[in-house]
Amino acid sequence: MSIHEECGVFGVISPNSCEIANVVYYGLYALQHRGQESCGIVVNDDGIFASHKDLGLVGEVFQPGILSAMPNGKIAVGHVRYGTTGGTNRNNCQPIEVNHQKGRMAIAHNGNLSNAAELRNRLELSGAIFHTTSDTETIAYIVTKERLSSASIEEALSKAMNTLDGAYSLALMSPQKLICARDPYGFRPLCYGKTDDGLYVVASETAALKAVGAKLARDVEPGEILVFDGKQVVSRRERCGEKKKRLCAFEYIYFARPDSVIDGVSVHAARFRAGQVLAKYHLVDADVVIGVPDSGLDAALGYSRESGIPYSIGLIKNKYIGRTFIAPGQSSRMDQVKIKLSAIEENVKGKRVVLVDDSIVRGTTSGRIVKLIREAGASEIHMRISSPPFLHPCYYGTDIDSSEHLIACKYTVDEIAKIIGADTLGYLPVKELAAMTGCNQYCSACFDGCYPTPVPIDTRKDRFEQKLSAKSETQEK
Repeated sequence: MSIHEECGVFGVISPNSCEIANVVYYGLYALQHRGQESCGIVVNDDGIFASHKDLGLVGEVFQPGILSAMPNGKIAVGHVRYGTTGGTNRNNCQPIEVNHQKGRMAIAHNGNLSNAAELRNRLELSGAIFHTTSDTETIAYIVTKERLSSASIEEALSKAMNTLDGAYSLALMSPQKLICARDPYGFRPLCYGKTDDGLYVVASETAALKAVGAKLARDVEPGEILVFDGKQVVSRRERCGEKKKRLCAFEYIYFARPDSVIDGVSVHAARFRAGQVLAKYHLVDADVVIGVPDSGLDAALGYSRESGIPYSIGLIKNKYIGRTFIAPGQSSRMDQVKIKLSAIEENVKGKRVVLVDDSIVRGTTSGRIVKLIREAGASEIHMRISSPPFLHPCYYGTDIDSSEHLIACKYTVDEIAKIIGADTLGYLPVKELAAMTGCNQYCSACFDGCYPTPVPIDTRKDRFEQKLSAKSETQEK
């Protein structure tokens, strides 16, 4: 099992009608690492929404003919998905569109509501009919309900935020406005920028801004709502400061692209510092340091710099193979590992190797990588992990829903080293996350169990599918 992404959101508003779907396409391409299950774009052409959504990668879903058929417009939102709530099917593709009495809305969501089941049950009892099993539809329902008694869509969103718990970075489009919002904890990243020709762009990461030629203005603050009308940006900050900031530490360790900057901190620099910390705590006599592509490379450089052990490229990644979580089933994941990575024998043969990776979940993938290096002739393999051990489930957008899946909950560090075939194993100490991120305003619940919000009772990813199944059985009886 590998760590799963949560999602990526993108939005753009232009002062003039243009081929705006193309802008979103390039933005989503830059966010592809955040979700590879499905993607979608909704274009606003003077209040008329046109959309295309489907399962697959951005380049697969948006063939040239599809993009060219989409209308010009002034506003558009897009989404790449790995679902942490709801199954993999076309109904769960985002952005989600809503037609209601006050107009149309399209919404894209990154994160996971910790009170999604409670909210959904309440809505269903009031007569709401759900067409998806994603918690994003719950957000859409609540915003729509509040819109009926609000003067504006941004006011409705602000009211809705009183009800939502957990992680949500949103890109929302009405007939006249582009709106973005970040939950009061700031679990997931969100930023905005502007191009030289006047387009305002909202994205999960700064890498997506750069991909479309936008310069970063700033990050969206936790609890903040930004409203774009094509001419100006209005900030609503009534939810700011309600909670202590809790950006997911794993954004720096794994999720984000290394060329992104999140809340003023370079992802590359954070990973480099993690490697330096690893070298201070888990130094070993070795001949070479290598990293596991991609998110282990920066930490490997940091380990090499701090330890003085030479850095080298020991593993080559097949760039045409996606991250291992794409395939269903453990046997498929094993097959993907076999074709995803290959070792460079001349850089590891006969050498004592420090092998740096971002995490260990079940240990299956780590064991396969260690075996690759061992088969290439390494005399010793010392595994170093640039995150602390996973000991607890995550309820905020990382697809770790049960401690029973976590190898660190069952075995000691020495036992894990033996299981994966390494000579030694060392993790980043949880107390050193602050040194890595450069601050102490992060969520580390998956490592230390300190949850910022109440823990939900039912945490299964497919809980809404199960719920529907149970209802059907009851009705049949």
